[in-house]
Amino acid sequence: MESEVEMEENNESKGSMWVLEQKLDQPMDEEAGRLRNMYREKKFSAILLLRLAFQSLGVVYGDLGTSPLYVFYNTFPGGIKDPEDVIGALSLIIYSLTLIPLLKYVFIVCRANDSGQGGTFALYSLLCRHAKINTIPNQHRTDEELTTYSRSTFHEHSFAAKTKRWLEAHAFKKDALLILVLVGTCMVIGDGILTPAISVLSASGGIKVDHPKMSNDVVVLVAVVILVGLFSMQHYGTDKVGWLFAPIVLLWFLLIGGIGIFNIWKYDSSVLRAFSPVYIYRYFRRGGKEGWTSLGGIMLSITGTEALFADLAHFPLSAIQLAFTVVVFPCLLLAYAGQAAYLIKNQEHVMDAFYRSIPDKIYWPVFIIATLAAVVASQATISATFSIIKQALALGCFPRVKVVHTSKKFLGQIYIPDINWILMVLCIAVTAGFKNQSQIGNAYGTAVVVVMLATTLVMTLIMILVWRCHWILVLIFTVLSLIVEGTYFSAVLFKVDQGGWVPLVIAAAFLLIMYVWHYGTVKRYEFEMHSKVSMAWILGLGPSLGLVRVPGIGLVYTELASGVPHIFSHFITNLPATHSVVVFVCVKYLPVYTVPEDERFLVKRIGPKNFHMFRCVARYGYKDLHKKDDEFEKKLFDNLFLFVRLESMMEGCSDSDDYSLNGQQTQLSRDHLLRDHACASPSNVDFTGSSIDSIVPVRSPTHGNNTGVSSGQESVQTEVDELEFLNGCRDAGVVHILGNTVVRARRDAGIHKRIAIDYIYAFLRKISREHSVIFNIPHESLLNVGQIFYV
Repeated sequence: MESEVEMEENNESKGSMWVLEQKLDQPMDEEAGRLRNMYREKKFSAILLLRLAFQSLGVVYGDLGTSPLYVFYNTFPGGIKDPEDVIGALSLIIYSLTLIPLLKYVFIVCRANDSGQGGTFALYSLLCRHAKINTIPNQHRTDEELTTYSRSTFHEHSFAAKTKRWLEAHAFKKDALLILVLVGTCMVIGDGILTPAISVLSASGGIKVDHPKMSNDVVVLVAVVILVGLFSMQHYGTDKVGWLFAPIVLLWFLLIGGIGIFNIWKYDSSVLRAFSPVYIYRYFRRGGKEGWTSLGGIMLSITGTEALFADLAHFPLSAIQLAFTVVVFPCLLLAYAGQAAYLIKNQEHVMDAFYRSIPDKIYWPVFIIATLAAVVASQATISATFSIIKQALALGCFPRVKVVHTSKKFLGQIYIPDINWILMVLCIAVTAGFKNQSQIGNAYGTAVVVVMLATTLVMTLIMILVWRCHWILVLIFTVLSLIVEGTYFSAVLFKVDQGGWVPLVIAAAFLLIMYVWHYGTVKRYEFEMHSKVSMAWILGLGPSLGLVRVPGIGLVYTELASGVPHIFSHFITNLPATHSVVVFVCVKYLPVYTVPEDERFLVKRIGPKNFHMFRCVARYGYKDLHKKDDEFEKKLFDNLFLFVRLESMMEGCSDSDDYSLNGQQTQLSRDHLLRDHACASPSNVDFTGSSIDSIVPVRSPTHGNNTGVSSGQESVQTEVDELEFLNGCRDAGVVHILGNTVVRARRDAGIHKRIAIDYIYAFLRKISREHSVIFNIPHESLLNVGQIFYV
């Protein structure tokens, strides 16, 4: 069979010394097709689509919707000199909203989601599946058979293939792409600090409008109290109050849209001429450099666009597009046009234009709704920050922190305590330190435009490698996006000394942490790869491994998905005994948003049966969470026992075409196994045949085979004996063996490397969570094996 030849060639190249003779590798195309369909966007009825569009308002559009609170003040911090400037600014706002949130994000970028997941890291994961750019090379070909591991293929001589080869050619290109993604991520974290600060401070400013003599410190104090309350409530999650978000935001949009219509009718309907782009040209001609730098304020009208993309997870794209085009976009245009009409007649009120333009009879209700909308907007960006840090954590780019799952219904709703308090302290520091919207607005604009530039550059690669667009279309998208965003970027550079430095400092600090952590993680993995033990040495020790083998099971945790880790040789050369059964456990994250439960574990045997050594690879996506219970260990053993049964059945079969079974028969056989054996795993799992250096998925044969009855009886007896042995060892006790690898810089290393490794990375390792805590390992069952290596 073709698969046999492939396996033999693979084993010869790897120098394997023990190969399982019988192997079934029947692809389950039918089942895989059905599973893949589960992860495609479903068709929704009109009523359901309207309901989802309504719900998306509260989660996705809060940040974008609160921009009218502060845009005009940040555009004209020195006051309005000419009424025509208001028309020019309004025209810029109209076309900014049309080009970036509407055309670029809602109708183009949001289509580049990773099975519904948005954000910079989701795009990076999508690229990692289409090109070998992952800086930690721990993927195996079996990972590509996951139902959620969707990717497209392209012709060898196509533009996409040439781009792929160019990207994979040098390590520095992979590092440059990673740094670009990390910069975008760090700026999103900056958004998580600045959005609550500017939104809540702007909403609180409404108090001062009704009480002009009130000190600005009182407004800041009110804002700080609201912020402390907001961050303190994060551990409850949004599940309990989330149902309120959509009505609040919908009411907010209807109010600002209605007030806008009223102001256009009452003050100056001629503002509608701003839909003509000629007023943009006149604005810049009249304003010169001052008009150009005012783009930093105009930029704030499209803040929240990146959070819109990051918060995609729970809603279909069609619902988000419907909500934006029917509610958000028209209401925002009316709100800005209404404020512009008011400002033409009341130029001196630019500092608090939003609150001044509200009719007196509904002032306080609007103030309350504005404050609630600011809280919802802040919540959206805080949630997006938690989500993106979880993704960075899974891809080895952030220190291990505690992640709490706050909702039983939605997997995406998480809470990270350490990050929450850091965000709160920084947010209060920004609010109390600057005290005015203008400087915070300058900082906010810088963060937003850098994220957009990073997204544009990553989207260029997505369009080439994933969508396989014609290079002319890619060029048009990239050039137009860079012209618009580059223009805004040049404007915010003028305001770096006026508050724009804040997100740059925050991003630089987080970038340093993330890059140093990733560098240390890669170096540790490379060390493990280069120092792994040869199977010739293990097999040369014999079944006893040269030691006394005591009853029990040793779970050796390693980052390697193949080979025997160095810590095991360190362990057996320093101790006189080891466990009767040794299982090498590798927990790895893949560039997919989730790994289905029934495809999570891969199991194989290492060496001959009498060595009683196994490998178990547990695979997770960047959205998956380790639940704090005993399920992990239980599922691991369930899969191990089921593997032994499947392996025993394979030994009773011949390698003929009689056993090339279709998916349905395979499934029936597996169900039969699960019914017959009480200890079996309740899920359908991928198992692997036994070759030393490769993991090969196998499928179970039907139980109706009559060939080789005597060998079948022997294999059944062997299976029973081994299962009894494994159960006895499990009852004797399970010990978790963790490698505690200390990374140090060599003496001849440069000063920058010594600071990064010996101080920054060492400090991050010290404060990050231990693997024993993540896997909920009892202290009495834990054994740490220490080792030092130098880079």
